[in-house]
Amino acid sequence: MFAKHIFSKTLWNRLILYSLKWIGLALLVGSIVGSISAFFLTSLSWVTEYRETHLWIIAGLPIAGLLIGLLYYYYGGSSNKGNNLLISEYYQNNQAIPLKMAPLVLLSTLLTHLFGGSAGREGTAVQIGGTIADQCTKIFKLNQQDRRILIIIGISAGFASVFGTPWAGAIFGLEVITGGKNRLRGLIPSMLTAFIADYACSFWHVAHTHYKIQDVIPVISLQMMGYATLTGIVFGLTAYLFTKSSDLFTTLFKAIPYPPIRPFIGGLVLVFVIWTLGTTKYIGLGIPTILESFKIPLNSTDFIIKLLLTTFTLSAGFKGGEVTPLFFIGATLGNALFGFIPLPMGLLAAMGFIAVFSGATNTPFACLLMGIELFGYEAWPYFAIVCFVAYLFSGKKGIYAAQLLSGPKHYLFLQWQKAKDKYAKNTKL
Repeated sequence: MFAKHIFSKTLWNRLILYSLKWIGLALLVGSIVGSISAFFLTSLSWVTEYRETHLWIIAGLPIAGLLIGLLYYYYGGSSNKGNNLLISEYYQNNQAIPLKMAPLVLLSTLLTHLFGGSAGREGTAVQIGGTIADQCTKIFKLNQQDRRILIIIGISAGFASVFGTPWAGAIFGLEVITGGKNRLRGLIPSMLTAFIADYACSFWHVAHTHYKIQDVIPVISLQMMGYATLTGIVFGLTAYLFTKSSDLFTTLFKAIPYPPIRPFIGGLVLVFVIWTLGTTKYIGLGIPTILESFKIPLNSTDFIIKLLLTTFTLSAGFKGGEVTPLFFIGATLGNALFGFIPLPMGLLAAMGFIAVFSGATNTPFACLLMGIELFGYEAWPYFAIVCFVAYLFSGKKGIYAAQLLSGPKHYLFLQWQKAKDKYAKNTKL
């Protein structure tokens, strides 16, 4: 009976139709999102180059902030939630993701970078990917279950194409969201879409940044595992500090009752800070400094300055993303640990590059794959250790407030939570 069911014509017809549906959707979403990412990366490169050759434009950051604030306040609607809107819609299915979210975040991110804000780019690509993918729900009259898979593949497409890491992109879309069956069903479509999006971006001859560990990777041993674990703890606590700084600055800016004025005031502060620092290395993406962190000793305070500037910029209402700044923070922190931790400088920078990101986004598997894709497989044991240790020591809450985690990450967190709940109960009594 079971064999008859397996080989039935009806079952095979359903499988073929199901496969054709997701292949078609993957081709559509991947090619569109990858092409938009190519345009975005090219535009981002242009505005960055223009800013660096016309530094006077940084003085206009408050005006750019005011324009972004007005756009989102009077026109953005739910788009202002950014990545959290994609994640919350996966869980709740309350409303369609508005198509205007894509051009809004694209324009706002370019303005942020043109005028000197400290921000990333993954948020823009992920929001564009999720927005484009979700439009297919209405066009093709798909159900709620299919919509959840569409949101996953949209996130994967945006992430994969903007960084040139299709394996990491595919898993990131699945890992950043918790949801059991839909994540499992979305595995193949997510992988397919990520590779198509990456290819579509490359088709337009857009080059991604290449990172390289020039040092010889030490053979893994118990001693090396101990050093890797120690650095993972440091990277995880730094990710925790990033999240808490974001929360602090967000709370401060919410005290300003009229939202459009928040990025204006934030822009004024940023212009003063940038002028005081006397350098532009901490604004924008900061890729030149990331590349240097693998080769030469840097200022030990680079990571904390970038952390504060980025959390302040994004909390004020400027747009972009956190991931590339997290790369900067992790790589420069790894560079600063050289001399204290007996591991090669390039390896420490690479470990920090992916581990702080892992802790801040609660996506250790995606970050492990990203490390292998960007730096090669030779250092994978170190990458695995720091990604998962940083994940464990970064606290439960990450940079995506809408992200739902099934429970405490490990026993110590569980005991701390129980003690906290007991204290709160006794206090009420």
